[in-house]
Amino acid sequence: DGVTEVLAHHSESLQDKFVEIPCSEDYDSHKRFEGCTPRKCGRGVTDAVITREEAERIRRIAERGLSLGGSDGGASILDLHSGALSLGKHFVNLYRYFGDKIQDIFTEEDFALYRDVRQRIQQRIAQAFGISSASMYLTKPTFFSRINNTEAKTTHDEYWHPHVDKVTYGSFDYTSLLYLSDYAEDFGGGRFVFMDAGSNKTVEPRAGRVSFFTSGSENLHRVEKVHWGTRYAITISFTCNPDHGIGDPVLM
Repeated sequence: DGVTEVLAHHSESLQDKFVEIPCSEDYDSHKRFEGCTPRKCGRGVTDAVITREEAERIRRIAERGLSLGGSDGGASILDLHSGALSLGKHFVNLYRYFGDKIQDIFTEEDFALYRDVRQRIQQRIAQAFGISSASMYLTKPTFFSRINNTEAKTTHDEYWHPHVDKVTYGSFDYTSLLYLSDYAEDFGGGRFVFMDAGSNKTVEPRAGRVSFFTSGSENLHRVEKVHWGTRYAITISFTCNPDHGIGDPVLM
């Protein structure tokens, strides 16, 4: 595992922590979007953008949605935009599968909170990287994840493999994670690990904490296996390419 350095402890409240790192060469082979495509790369952590109370309200949205399904393995996904929901070993479209019942599960306020949180995270990323927030677009997939220590049943449950978001998702230029539960209190394991040459930089989740980074191979990362409890988070990512942009989710 090499050397592990904790970038953000769960017990501390961080105003803003930003570490600049050299950009990988990935960006040379992609179309550049002036004022958005990363020229400065890095990773940041802040506890000052979303309150713990807001994180709790968002976690309840995730809990309500995921109560309709859930994976047989340890990792369940809910994507409010596409409607994708883990159900057993498969995915269903929440909106088609549950139809009008959706109105009993989510409210307009839920979706307004989601929008508001997305906008604040977007502004924080733009500020950290010195780009214009207007040149960034929300991109898919944006999703809630619920992870526990149930054994993996399909490859979708194997969340712990090292990966690069730009390779996995293509459209991602900036990735953010909003944590909705607390490391060491709500769950054990499940820390987020940036894998640098010769060392690991670890982020310990804390409700309301936002971790964000450029999505290229300068930020190879993985999530540790969850040993006990339940870890909730939401992944909200942005692209510089307007063709890959999506609107905020709306209550069907």
